[in-house]
Amino acid sequence: MSELRLNKLPNYTEFPGPVVLLIMDGVGLGKRDESDGVYLAHTPIIDSLLEEPLYTQLKAHGTAVGMPSDDEMGNSEVGHNALGAGRVFAQGAKRVNHAFESGEIFEDEVWKNVMAQAEQGGTVHFIGLLSDGLVHSHIDHLFKLLDRCAQEGVKRVRVHALLDGRDVGERSALTYTKPLEEKLAALSTDGRDYRTASGGGRMITTMDRYEANWAIVERGWKAHVLGDARPFSSASEAVQTMYDENPDITDQYLDSFVIAENGKPVGTIEDGDAVVFFNYRGDRAIEISRAFEEEDFDKFDRVRHPKVYYAGMMQYDGDTGIPKNFLVAPPVADRTVAMYMCAQGTTSYAISETQKFGHVTYFWNGNNSGYVDKNLEKYVEIPSDDVPFDQRPWMKAAEITDATMEAVKSGAYKFIRVNYPNGDMVGHTGVPIAVRISVETVDLCLRRLLPVIKAQQGVAVITADHGNADLMFTEKKGKREPMVAHTLNPVPFTILDYSGVNKIHMRDDVDTPGLSNVAATLLNLLGYEKPEQYDESLIHIG
Repeated sequence: MSELRLNKLPNYTEFPGPVVLLIMDGVGLGKRDESDGVYLAHTPIIDSLLEEPLYTQLKAHGTAVGMPSDDEMGNSEVGHNALGAGRVFAQGAKRVNHAFESGEIFEDEVWKNVMAQAEQGGTVHFIGLLSDGLVHSHIDHLFKLLDRCAQEGVKRVRVHALLDGRDVGERSALTYTKPLEEKLAALSTDGRDYRTASGGGRMITTMDRYEANWAIVERGWKAHVLGDARPFSSASEAVQTMYDENPDITDQYLDSFVIAENGKPVGTIEDGDAVVFFNYRGDRAIEISRAFEEEDFDKFDRVRHPKVYYAGMMQYDGDTGIPKNFLVAPPVADRTVAMYMCAQGTTSYAISETQKFGHVTYFWNGNNSGYVDKNLEKYVEIPSDDVPFDQRPWMKAAEITDATMEAVKSGAYKFIRVNYPNGDMVGHTGVPIAVRISVETVDLCLRRLLPVIKAQQGVAVITADHGNADLMFTEKKGKREPMVAHTLNPVPFTILDYSGVNKIHMRDDVDTPGLSNVAATLLNLLGYEKPEQYDESLIHIG
């Protein structure tokens, strides 16, 4: 690891205790009103952290974590990638584009499994948003998938086209359905049968999010799987007919439809087929994925549950593993902060409960499994309770704290990283009282842990990977709707220097501080200059 050796900071003095990074998962900085579970919770410790001299806010969503645009929320996977890698790696559309350009998407085992279904006589189905809006999907990705199917000799393909009108022109559907139909017709040679099978506007069909309205997903299931929707001879005919019937209708609200011949749907999903959901953004892809994958599904009557090989363009929820199969894996980062620490001989300790254990290990290490150097590192997983999180919002925070306190007092580790999952996992339930308790639990754990770090003359660094508990509901037309997803809010970042041996100053010249600035900051706190390729440190020592 000689190439990973770092220069020591000048005028730096070693201190006795460890640097302890405390990640309050899902604890963002919201509007400080009754929708903000962090603000409503009784959190004297967290409140005091916001008043510390070594405090700032970090951007934890959008381009700051590698997403294509700032309209996209962060999540625990990309957040911990940025925290551990020290710079931003492409996620979402950027990652998918790279996978197509390099060809790796077609070399992966998941694509080969899709092709295996076709070889055994199954139909390959592609479901997704048909536009070039780049927020959820891109039509070019679909066309490349179709071309590859033809190249590999797939005989039968069906496309289930969800219409946009939100990230593109509100009545632009025909500019996508017509080229798609031309593409499918051109590929339907040499015994191939490629057609559009069903579709509908994204706010009516399939693309619900946050479990706001499962009827949207049910309509998609009926159209895509069962062939139960208004019939047309083509997607373009469906769009034009609905335009003519209602001059005010926009694409996202067009009704579900199926393509039929002689009164029979041309593309129902059957046993033995393969289904690829080609959206890469996760929020509106999770529910339809659950409908395909879950055996004990109870959100609506599926009528039948065909045995298919289902895959997403990406994994839409790393916490719950939805879906199990995905075409494009997250990026693998090199030169992570853990690698640099091990190269300097720094001992480290990582801990969380099961729900976030992979985030302080696998994702922190740049999507790399296992230890960097088992002689220098110790990873501790506290088994999570198998109960709904709103019923036990304290989760395993106390056990995590107990173990961390012992690790701090042992003097065996110079760097310790901890993830408290409560604000995120309980935030996803949308139960206000449970969300507040979850945040209060983290605050209580900090109250116990920080004095131990202080007694060892260490340094505590407290932050979060994204928001969630900071927005429990939204209001539309006077009606409250639960908000169970991550937020676009910034997250807190505070350093508590209990050693006092170095003069630490927050820098004010870092352009849009984000999660990726944390790794260089940690290295500075440990006495090292940042690697050349890392984003800037948030502090200056000296």
